[in-house]
Amino acid sequence: MNALVIALANQKGGVGKTTTAVNLAASLAYRGKKILVVDMDPQGNATTGSGINKGNVRAGSYAVLLGEANIKQAVVHSRGGNYDLLAANRTLAGAEVELVQEPAREMRLKNALETVQNDYDCILIDCPPTLTLLTVNALAAANQVIVPMVCEYYALEGISDLIATIRKIRQSVNPKLDILGIVRTMYDPRSLLSQQVDEQLEKYFPNKLFKTLIPRNIRLAEAPSHGIPALAYDPKARGSVAYLEFADELLEKI
Repeated sequence: MNALVIALANQKGGVGKTTTAVNLAASLAYRGKKILVVDMDPQGNATTGSGINKGNVRAGSYAVLLGEANIKQAVVHSRGGNYDLLAANRTLAGAEVELVQEPAREMRLKNALETVQNDYDCILIDCPPTLTLLTVNALAAANQVIVPMVCEYYALEGISDLIATIRKIRQSVNPKLDILGIVRTMYDPRSLLSQQVDEQLEKYFPNKLFKTLIPRNIRLAEAPSHGIPALAYDPKARGSVAYLEFADELLEKI
């Protein structure tokens, strides 16, 4: 069994990447899949949202990238989500500088994940919102990219930047990388702007749009402060139900 490796990426911040990583992981685990979330963002929000105190992380993605820890020993179990996690905190930002002189520095994550490929059905990588060596490592390791995006004015700009980045990664380190799909997050059907951006997406990416819409939902916003996914916090919330539907759509697609 070789895990499908999916990077959650968008070069624009605040689009629901981490919310999607945590809640999609919990939903896939709820459907009986073995899931690993890799936190590659120095902010460590996926770590906190999974119930892990990022201040206590001794061996996480930083140590694995630098070859100071074995990924199998560094992985921890999430609280309330029933998935595994490779945690991150601010120290991860230092990996940028420390890896600059290293050979094959963009392949560090890929090489580490290959040693746990057979332990999981799916590996989800939460990328930082900027194009850094951490993002390049994530995209070099992934088979597919899911792009979470908010239907707002600048969102399409973020997607075109990401497509350009994926093209470069394909040419240089990962020829098989492809966009699996775009998922619309924090969706408000009453907003005229949402409808207009929606029309643009349908026009330019007709085959890449997931049907599931993730609504703006207070429970999704509250769950991270409790260190658990929305599904564990309030399984009947609109956001929880939407992520379960999204997990089902994803499983059907792959």
